[in-house]
Amino acid sequence: MNASLVGMLGSGAGFLLLLWLCAQAVERGWISTRITRHPLVYALALGVYASAWAIHGSLELAAASGYGYLTYYLGMAGAFLLAPVLLVPIQRMVRTYQLASLADLFAFRYRSRWVGTLITLVSLLTVLPLLALQVQTMGNAIYLMTGVASPATLALFFCVLLALFDMSFVGRRRIDGQHDSLLAVMALSSLIKLLAMLGLGAFALFAVFEGPADVQAWLEGPGQAFQDSVTQTDPAHWRSLLLLFFAGLLMPHIFHLVFTETRSRHTLLQASWALPLFLLLMALPVPLILWAGQRLGISASLETAYLAFGLSDSIALQALAFLAGLAATSATTLLIALALSGMLVNHIFLVAHPPEAHHDLYRWLRWLRRGLVAAVVLGGWLFYRLIGVHHDLTSLGLAAFVGMAQCLPGLLALLYWPGANRRGMVSGLVVGLLVWLAGLWVPLLSDLPALIVIPPGLEMLNGEPAWYAVTLVSLASNALVLIVVSLATPTSEGERAAAEACSVDAVIRPKRLPLEMASGEEFKLPLARALGESVATREVDRALDDLSLSPQDGRPYALRRLRDRLQANLSGLMGPSVAQDIVDRYLPYRQDGPGATEDIHFVESRLEAYRSRLTGLARELDGLRRYHRRTLTRLPMGLCAFGEDGELLMWNDALARLSGIDGGGVIGSRRESLPTPWNELLGHIIAEPGTQLYKQPVVLDDATRYLSLHKAALEGSDSEPGGMVILVEDHSEMKWLEDELVHAARLASIGQLAAGVAHEIGNPITGISSLAQNLRYETSDPEVLETTEQIQQLTDRVSRIVSSLVGFAHGGRHLAGRELAPVAIAEMVDEAIHLIHLARSRDDVHFDNRCPAAEHVEGDSQRLLQVMVNLLGNARDASGPGDDVIIEATPEASGLRVSVTDEGAGIDTSVRDHLFEPFTTTKPPGEGTGLGLPLVYSIVAEHHGSLDVESPPPGAERGTRISLWLPHHQKEGETPR
Repeated sequence: MNASLVGMLGSGAGFLLLLWLCAQAVERGWISTRITRHPLVYALALGVYASAWAIHGSLELAAASGYGYLTYYLGMAGAFLLAPVLLVPIQRMVRTYQLASLADLFAFRYRSRWVGTLITLVSLLTVLPLLALQVQTMGNAIYLMTGVASPATLALFFCVLLALFDMSFVGRRRIDGQHDSLLAVMALSSLIKLLAMLGLGAFALFAVFEGPADVQAWLEGPGQAFQDSVTQTDPAHWRSLLLLFFAGLLMPHIFHLVFTETRSRHTLLQASWALPLFLLLMALPVPLILWAGQRLGISASLETAYLAFGLSDSIALQALAFLAGLAATSATTLLIALALSGMLVNHIFLVAHPPEAHHDLYRWLRWLRRGLVAAVVLGGWLFYRLIGVHHDLTSLGLAAFVGMAQCLPGLLALLYWPGANRRGMVSGLVVGLLVWLAGLWVPLLSDLPALIVIPPGLEMLNGEPAWYAVTLVSLASNALVLIVVSLATPTSEGERAAAEACSVDAVIRPKRLPLEMASGEEFKLPLARALGESVATREVDRALDDLSLSPQDGRPYALRRLRDRLQANLSGLMGPSVAQDIVDRYLPYRQDGPGATEDIHFVESRLEAYRSRLTGLARELDGLRRYHRRTLTRLPMGLCAFGEDGELLMWNDALARLSGIDGGGVIGSRRESLPTPWNELLGHIIAEPGTQLYKQPVVLDDATRYLSLHKAALEGSDSEPGGMVILVEDHSEMKWLEDELVHAARLASIGQLAAGVAHEIGNPITGISSLAQNLRYETSDPEVLETTEQIQQLTDRVSRIVSSLVGFAHGGRHLAGRELAPVAIAEMVDEAIHLIHLARSRDDVHFDNRCPAAEHVEGDSQRLLQVMVNLLGNARDASGPGDDVIIEATPEASGLRVSVTDEGAGIDTSVRDHLFEPFTTTKPPGEGTGLGLPLVYSIVAEHHGSLDVESPPPGAERGTRISLWLPHHQKEGETPR
């Protein structure tokens, strides 16, 4: 044991430098995230549980209790084997509410900042013996290898190095976030100590012994005496040790790594088998090293805990033993300091001195954490120097684990008993702590024996080891007082709500309350009074990004979600108690609004997130809920639902299609904040004393639609929320059909009127025609004869118009009995143009007849001429000075397509659909009757043709094209074209 002190210290400093470089490599991205975030890295990082106890304390316990040393490994392995029912629910709460420590979890569940303070103090008291254990093994290991200086001085040197390393690590890490570098450093140290322990075990098996057969022969021979001298652990002690090491899960550093640093439920479940495998590999070399030391006879001259250093004088082997202890000690001390410093900041310093608008809150918290990290590390050395140096590793370790186990009843109540309250938990914890302090801390601090009061009925504990009696009495008293006091005292509303959130089968039912703020942007100003402007802005923007919300979103539901997210994020930054105080003080709920009601939409969104984890009856009920929800969502009729406070709770798919409003964008908003016209329409039905509104006209997408609304009130109670359900039916097509029927009846009346009027007009027209005919025989003046001819033509035209009007009224049967003849389109158009010119108006409009002379259609030439005169007259009236009216004819199918195109202003869309209805006109009053195009339509229909309107025509910006299709004239024996 003559290793150089400088070389040994250099090795230790080199190891810390290796960890620092590892952290740097991860921070700078030199190592791929596929590696740093692999589940194996997380499982190795959890190996930090195997502290100096696993390297040295297990040897000491194995020498005294035989295979009882395995309880240290099996206890934690059992906790991870119960991951689905124990670890996963805690992880859910920690991730949902940003709880960074056990103190945060207890403060959140029992709704008290003082609960968090109490748990922090308990954690501090329990880790001091554990830190002293780490410091003691480190100092003794260096002393054994160098033989110089004192163990306390050497341990202080390494504690200073560890404190500096921890402080620089805090400087790189986010105050409240996960960090890949921490997991990487923990995983590297676990890998090193595992390989070192396996190397020591292999040396003992193949260098000291000659293989497994030699080990078996020695155990049955000379080693039998050593085995006989060991008092094997009593089964009752086995169970108690398993429980204590199971509670090691609550140690600050283990809790932080298991729940805060884990990235997903899947990763945690994979660790449920990987960590037990790691602990098994760590446990295997322990008996081999112990037996090798006993065979070599060094167990009498060397403390059992450090037998590995005596297996050989080889510097390499001693360095391997030193490296195993250093890796375990440094990782445990580092993580304890980081985790405990966060608890001290959140539950001691910030509770005593809340933040008051620091100009750089993050920097202030970071430096406070750094100082506390150094204080925790040096506090562990001080506890070792004053107290731990006088005790063995087993006494220090058991004192720590028994103390931490006092939080176990409160944790189990937190998960599985919603009836537990703050008074019961604190009372039970205080009673258990008093028993623990009297039974185990008194022997640590003085030469006095353990002060244990054995309750009646437990006299069998007399003569048992102090740790065993203290464990049973303290935990029994703790649990009993928790149950009795919780049953005897009332539970506050906040505790009941937190109990629902924390229970394993949590169905969270938050309350729906209005906030003072009207948008997310307004959260920044009040928060700035507590956190400072820059920190408040950053935290609000971060919460908005997390929720994918706009800063201007004013929906009450969105604002409540933002408030909850801010509280969760601030909880990760400064603890749940301080975060809740800040949020309640600076982001209060309105007190003048309606009473609190349950937030059903939030409950459903949470159930959707956790539905894959429901089992049994809960899963069946959730399936039924999803079926009913899907039924309402897919209902082919618009449906929306409002809470008692007027907040929108549902907006189904049919209503989204009808309104053009996505439900996700309006859920949680008030009725009055909905887009027009829905805010007024829904407000109308809500205020309506009746239960329905029939065919309300609503303009949607520039078109008028007719909607019928029906409402049903839901009466609320203490167990069920109330509100209102509104159905929206689109009755537009029914309304249009009714209008068509009314219009048809009106047309029938007009037809009857037209028939009577036509009869009355027919008599004077006949008289005018007779006078014109007589005049032709009474004069030979050419001008008079021409005039009489025109009078005769025009009276014939009036007669035909009257006849058409009568025919339109009677369904259009003007061609019945008439023989159709071929009509030359070009000639008919020329004649129509001539008749138009006779009116002697708008001569500045140019008519361009482009119809081929050879094209003929089959029909009544006079009635088709009437059609063309109407179309050309309308085109002329719509055209401006100098405009062209183009008439074209092109063959199409078995007929001819004749089109009249003008360059006017076009036809308004509101008129286009009614263009061929009687009395529909685009002309000013007094200039048009609205009967021309209906007659055109009737005549074309009689000729088995069709009419089309294009306004404007394709490729043009203005104008109108009216085209009619008429069948070709077919000569006898001609094949149809």
